[in-house]
Amino acid sequence: MLLTIDVGNTHTVLGLFEGEEVIEHWRINTDARRTADEIAVVLQGLVQQSPLLAETDISGIALCSTVPSVLHEMREMCRRYYGDVTAVIVEPGVKTGVPIRMDNPKEVGSDRIINALAANHIHGGPAIVVDFGTATTFDAVSAKGEYVGGAIAPGIEISVDALSARGAQLHKVELVRPRSVIGKSTVEALQSGIIYGFAGQVDGVVRRMSEELADDPEQVTVVATGGLAPLVLDESRCIDVYEPWLTLIGLRLVYERNVGVSG
Repeated sequence: MLLTIDVGNTHTVLGLFEGEEVIEHWRINTDARRTADEIAVVLQGLVQQSPLLAETDISGIALCSTVPSVLHEMREMCRRYYGDVTAVIVEPGVKTGVPIRMDNPKEVGSDRIINALAANHIHGGPAIVVDFGTATTFDAVSAKGEYVGGAIAPGIEISVDALSARGAQLHKVELVRPRSVIGKSTVEALQSGIIYGFAGQVDGVVRRMSEELADDPEQVTVVATGGLAPLVLDESRCIDVYEPWLTLIGLRLVYERNVGVSG
């Protein structure tokens, strides 16, 4: 089976593929202090506790990371504990099949390229990927499957943390939909501003980006992913589809391009 690992600034998402199907997945905190040995203990503990994986061997690993220090330890973990397993780490030189039309292609996060690859593979282009993570990123994919650029905005949790830190009478609240847009309490007012505010931001950026990306903006497929996406899915008017495992699917595709069919 293929193990895919997406290391983000806040969370690390892991998934096991049997063929093209994600049969198990986990989300853990990204901790830059973890050593390769600690990462291996956590990973092996997750795999061993799953009733689906009692007789399963990992035959391949594909990973990407936006945190350099964690990438170093992940690389060491693969070498020490999975030395007999082929590992594909998304970095310069790895084949993704995605042309990058940026002024400096090397500065584009590997996860964004992976998302573009997966979105184009599943839905075709043109497409826009909205990834709700530590940052909210918008990535544009042309009709030819090229990565042509994007936008980056502060993520939902970052914004909530900043608001509670700078507002003396404002505290962190549960991120759920309030009874109405016009909040009847401070808590509901905060929830309204967060949920509907971010939905409006997404709709506005996507609309403008679609107008630049395609002659007919209606032909652009908008794909949402990321752990915080469910907070705004029902409130956004532009999102066409939610793909929770988009990055993991992209990692599988990269593995297949560089090694062969996973399984």
